Parts: sequence; structure tokens; C-alpha cells
Amino acid sequence: MHKYAFNPDPKKSVRVYGRSLNVSTKSSEIVSKRITGMNLEKAKKLMENAISQKHSLDGKYYTNTTTEMLGLLKSAESNAEAKGLDSSRLIVHASAHQGYMFMRPRRLKMRRTRKKITNVQVVLVQR
Repeated sequence: MHKYAFNPDPKKSVRVYGRSLNVSTKSSEIVSKRITGMNLEKAKKLMENAISQKHSLDGKYYTNTTTEMLGLLKSAESNAEAKGLDSSRLIVHASAHQGYMFMRPRRLKMRRTRKKITNVQVVLVQR
């Protein structure tokens, strides 16, 4: 069982945990701070605009991170619909934490390089 940074009332909320995602922790923290407190529809639109490079986040697009985050938002939205929550009243709470990093087995030139791994938590709360 995963520990969440934010634990609201389970009757009015939905949680999604993205474990060992191949994205940078720093960019995940920037994106999650940007969408925390937003409405679900606005957050999804912001992620889609960043992927298509129409809207930047702090001068960068973070396409890999926003693609993973959009997938988590869509998964959380489908969980909310299955639970019977109103999708127009859902507020996003997201956080990113560094995952367990391991060494890549490579040849002499690329040895001791580490893989970027991040754990991302998305919680939708109905207001």
C-alpha cells in the first residue's frame, strides 16, 4: 500500500498513484505545483496545451512529464465517474516524490549512469 501526501474524505475523493515513472522529479514537482488547486477540466486543458506546445510552463513545455500527468488525470477522472462523483466540481491535488534510483547496466562508456524515476500522486476532491 502506498502512502499519500494528502488523505481527504474517501466518499468525496479519488486517488491515483503513478509509481516508477520515467520522468524527472524536478519537472514533475513543477507541473504538480502548477495544477494543484485547479479544476480538473482546466488542468487537463493545460496539459494538452503543453503537449502540443501552445502553452509553456515556466518557459519550458515538459512534454514527457505532462504526457504522464495527463494519463494520471484521465485515469482519476474515470475512477471518479465510476464512483459517482460530479466531474465538473473536482479539484486536483498533485505531488511528486523521488523514486528508488538504480544504476543502469551499460558498457564502459555509459557505466554508473542513473535512471530518472519519480512517484506521482494525484488526488481529486469534490467541492
